[in-house]
Amino acid sequence: MTTQMWVFLVYFVIVFAIGWYALRATKNEKDYWIAGGELGWFTGGATMAATHTSAGTFVGTIGVMYTAGWSFGWVLLAIPLSYWFMVAVLAPRFTRQKEITLPAFIETRYYGKGIRGLAGLIILVATVVYIQAQIVAGGLIANTVFGVSTTTGMVVFTVILLAYTVIGGMIAVVYTDVFQLVVMGVGALVAVPLALQQVGGLGELLSLVESAHPLVFTWETMPATLILTMGLSFFLGGIATPEKLIRLYAMKDMHTIRRGVLFAIVVILALNLLVFILALTAIVLFPELPTGDLAMPMIATAVLPTILGAVMLAAITAAMMSTVDSLLIVAGSALSVDIYQNLINPGVTPARRLWIDRIGILIVGSIPVLLLLSGVGEGELIQFIVLLFTALMAAAFVMPVVGGMLWRRATKEGAAAAMVGGVTATFLWEAFGPASIEPVLAGFLVSAALFISVSLVTPPPPQSALDPYFDA
Repeated sequence: MTTQMWVFLVYFVIVFAIGWYALRATKNEKDYWIAGGELGWFTGGATMAATHTSAGTFVGTIGVMYTAGWSFGWVLLAIPLSYWFMVAVLAPRFTRQKEITLPAFIETRYYGKGIRGLAGLIILVATVVYIQAQIVAGGLIANTVFGVSTTTGMVVFTVILLAYTVIGGMIAVVYTDVFQLVVMGVGALVAVPLALQQVGGLGELLSLVESAHPLVFTWETMPATLILTMGLSFFLGGIATPEKLIRLYAMKDMHTIRRGVLFAIVVILALNLLVFILALTAIVLFPELPTGDLAMPMIATAVLPTILGAVMLAAITAAMMSTVDSLLIVAGSALSVDIYQNLINPGVTPARRLWIDRIGILIVGSIPVLLLLSGVGEGELIQFIVLLFTALMAAAFVMPVVGGMLWRRATKEGAAAAMVGGVTATFLWEAFGPASIEPVLAGFLVSAALFISVSLVTPPPPQSALDPYFDA
């Protein structure tokens, strides 16, 4: 067995051990879906940072910057702004009444089981898109480390993720996220100085990268409209993605949320800066890669010493797993709680709910890899798949969630129209709109217009829907 394989074996043993601990600690659905709602600032912030830092960061961001240059880095400035908005504007009211899923909040604020089911269905569809991106990256890593085909790697990666997430729920996700964040940090901190050493230091890197990619520090590689709308997608999607909103419920109070999100912002920005440097070194060292998504695996295998390269690949794997397990939680809860238990079988006994919850995660975790095996979703740069997911979440949930917390007049009909219209407009723009403008713009504008106009022409919400979130 190679050194790389031993590193990964130890990594997976630790992950499964955490899953076993979480199984023993999970007593009810609140534990399973929001870790009991009692996370501290460090665990809450770490799981939020780890969830954000996905294959979109360690593989996708490097892939786009390898192809398009440094201009893409400015897009990511939208991320801290979205987290600030979440804490300063949304969280104080949103967390007054804790739920176990985002669609459960939709039901409470918009007084209807049907709209809760609609929200759950949208989360299922969008999550499949996002999980596919992470699974593709998992297949690339498995091919690099173990020499298996990308297809085999995707299947094995999915099986491992499903095993500990199904068993331990949110408690397993949170503590594996903390461990995975440590692995990511160590991997990036080790990789950057060694990669810089290969190109003669930071000053020499800046000179060499312009020779290898003359447009790397210009704005000419991507249309300005694309950069701006990508930034809008990250900002709006960061506010409204269910896996982040649920972490607000998982932390115990607003003081904890503020400290935890600040910690997450610092970690995310630091990791992205390290990733930017690695992207530039990849341009110099590997100028002819067939796809930018191979840049990070090439750094790990061709630049770093064997054991450190294995740690770096483990860090990439940790980034993917820390995001997918969180997505499995929100998608599994959408299927088992918001659709099955809410609409199909409301009378299910408490003793059976945890089993149904686990089956829900198993189902939604299997769909993305089955679609990939059938050829659906292959061939896209990972970061662009991630952007489609954030666009869908922004179009579906920014107005119902943020608007619902700021505007008393928002109605059930307005929220439903915003979700359906926003998602539809996003998919139509993705299919037929110009590539120079991200679909988030069309989706969000349609969602906002429908949310406001339909709410104004329908009866106002009952007071019972406003009491949990607004002062009398």
